Formats: sequence, structure tokens, C-alpha cells
Amino acid sequence: MPISRKRIFRPAAPPPTTIYVRPGYNRVLAEEFEALKVKRVGLVKDKIEAHSQGDLRENFGFKAAKDAIRAVDRKMTALDRFVARNTFTEVDPATWLTKPTATLQLGHVTTIEKRDVAMNRSHRFTFLVTTHGETASDPDSGLECLPHNSPLATAVLGLASGAQTKVMLPAGEANLTVLSIRNPTQAELDRLLTPIKPPEIEEED
Repeated sequence: MPISRKRIFRPAAPPPTTIYVRPGYNRVLAEEFEALKVKRVGLVKDKIEAHSQGDLRENFGFKAAKDAIRAVDRKMTALDRFVARNTFTEVDPATWLTKPTATLQLGHVTTIEKRDVAMNRSHRFTFLVTTHGETASDPDSGLECLPHNSPLATAVLGLASGAQTKVMLPAGEANLTVLSIRNPTQAELDRLLTPIKPPEIEEED
């Protein structure tokens, strides 16, 4: 069987990783997959009904249903691969209120100074290092969620307060300094932790 050009040049699958999530995330994944299955059943019925209406060359309902089925199939495949390639470890945010702060860990609030090497400009950010997919921010305090598996979080996790490191981020090379580490307050968690949603997954060809 000849090897297709697409297969030769397809990037290798990312290595399995551990993704930290809040309790209930696995249930949300399962519910999302079941919702896609139900949607597909409805689309197949629409396709069959459109097929019965005559000439397929000008049957736009049939074409639309077929395209919609393919889109759902891609989402289901992407979600299935996402689940198969990763291990999901649930973490209770209640434990973040009192954990040790010697080094920066998931659940800590940290202030980081980022100095861009190319532009020689400094910026300070205060983040709650949180679980997968969290992107909320509090406009009153300026505190933002930083997912633990983001490039910036990956670069600074495990560092002590005052530590520095040079990293290559998507925006370019930068020097990072961990200025402070503390535990969040319950009020901060209440404002920042939003309802758990299904992941936004890039579909694969």
C-alpha cells in the first residue's frame, strides 16, 4: 500500500501529558462527546430526508447536512484523540488556599516581571496559576488566570521568589523574574474560577 503525501508530511502526534483540571472536567468531556453523537444522529436524519427530495446536484439541503456531519465527525475525532493522548488529574481549588509557597506551583498567585530581550521593555503581570483552560480575569484587581500548561507558566513553575530565567516565548525571547508568590483568597477564587466548559480543540486533517 503506497504511503500518501499527507501521511509523509503530517507532524508527529504530541507526546502524552498530564493535564490538571478541576473536579467535574472528565464529566464535561463525556457530556460533550455524547452531545456530538446526538447531534450527528439528527444530521443523518436531515441528510436522509434531503436525499429523498430528488436531484442531488441541486439539493443544497443534502450538501449542507453532509458538510455538517463531516464537521461533527472531525470534532468527535479531535476530542477522542485529546482524551486518549492525555492523563487528566483532578485538583480541588480548596487546597490552593493554604499550600506552601516556597516555590511557584499550581494554585499560587504570582507577580512576574517579563523583560523582552529584543525591545528591552519590562512588563509586570499578576497571575493565578490555574488548571487547564482557565482564562478569566478580574478587572478590579488586575488578577488573571494563567493555565498551568501555557508557555509562560511552564517556564516559571518550580521557581522560588526572586528567581530569574531566560526563555523563548511565542512573542520572542524574554527574561522572567518571579517577584512574589502567595496563596489566593477565597474571594479571588470565587471571582476567577468560571463554570467548567468543554475544551477548544483544534481539528486535525
